[in-house]
Amino acid sequence: MLVNGSRLLQVAYEKSFAVPAFNISDWSMLKGIVAECESLDCPVILGIHPRELEHVGWAFIDSTLALARAARVPVAVHLDHGELYSDVLDAIRLGYTSVMIDGSLLEAEANVDLTRKVVEAAHALDMSVEGEIGTIGPRDVQDAAEAEQIVYTRPEEAARFVAQTGVDSLAVAIGTCHGVYPAGMVPKLKIDLLEQIRQAVDLPLVLHGGSGNPDSEVALSVKHGIAKVNISSDIKVAYFDKLREVLTDPKLREPHDIHPPAVEAMMACVRHKVEVLGATGSARHYR
Repeated sequence: MLVNGSRLLQVAYEKSFAVPAFNISDWSMLKGIVAECESLDCPVILGIHPRELEHVGWAFIDSTLALARAARVPVAVHLDHGELYSDVLDAIRLGYTSVMIDGSLLEAEANVDLTRKVVEAAHALDMSVEGEIGTIGPRDVQDAAEAEQIVYTRPEEAARFVAQTGVDSLAVAIGTCHGVYPAGMVPKLKIDLLEQIRQAVDLPLVLHGGSGNPDSEVALSVKHGIAKVNISSDIKVAYFDKLREVLTDPKLREPHDIHPPAVEAMMACVRHKVEVLGATGSARHYR
């Protein structure tokens, strides 16, 4: 069942679970994630970053939407970290049901102006919009110094941003980083800051860069307003590490022999993440 992203998140926010947003970059990943979420009776967001869209091509989105419509659980197809207005226009043309416009690296007023422009276009077509205040560092953090580039979300700034833009959900910076954490780095979520943000803005909050954070902290963040958690690196590590292992056998050459073990490794990660987010069986709330 293909749905608007805000419908997914508002229910999750009210019921205190989080919808997993898994980034996809090939057909095997897509099919495996949807099938696993169906088996767990869990709603899901299929995130596609502009770089991932470059890889899979526009024609891939038709298949993604068809699979989402046929799914037995609610599914949103989401533009992840669109940085340009043109990224959003591409998502509109392709039929996405949710977009993220990431102007977090812009000056505050420029972020508001860009996000408000996206909201006006997307809401006219029943697409939900996620904005971002604060930053969580580079796409793949390499060392502790890069991790220190985090700019934490300020509650008062978040309140102004939401009021001025009309976004449906807000990505916040409370201590995570993008990608797999470098060796020796121990991330720590600022749950007290999250609670302050929640009190300042009454809408679903989003956690980016959750790969590598302790499960207990992620689960606790869900109890304090996080209604969507982006998951990319963890499922891709599981998937591609298993592919590398399988491909050490030189006799294997058929995709139907090579891909299934990698998909199963990824699906094990999906099952674990869904459990941490308290989302197992949560599709019942949408029926």
